[in-house]
Amino acid sequence: MKGRKPKLTVVEGNVMPNRCPGPTAWLSDSAKAEWRRVAPLLHERKLLAPDTMATLESYCVAVGIVRDCSQPEVVESSLFGSQTVGQSPARMKTMFAAMREARLLAAELGLTPHRRGAKAQEEGKKDGEWDSDLLA
Repeated sequence: MKGRKPKLTVVEGNVMPNRCPGPTAWLSDSAKAEWRRVAPLLHERKLLAPDTMATLESYCVAVGIVRDCSQPEVVESSLFGSQTVGQSPARMKTMFAAMREARLLAAELGLTPHRRGAKAQEEGKKDGEWDSDLLA
């Protein structure tokens, strides 16, 4: 490209400046409870944007499936058929797959203790101490 280049401008991310959005209507009760727990944290950290809403929905669905599968009183369901709790390998497979998916999505959203711990260590870091750069 010949000629003078255009000036660079700082572009703000697509952070939602308003209040935290509520859960989607089609989510299950367990998924809505997880949304109400997690969404304010993400909104406070300015990580909740229109492009991360689908990831948050998927995370809440996965956590909702895990909670629904782990409830002993849920024996008959359209998803698992009419089997008892101890005889439902499909239910266990579904629960473990949802747990794995929830763990991966939580890491992607920055909800894991490892991500929170790294942020807390950066904030509490004191420069000038003899051990300040040992684990850097």
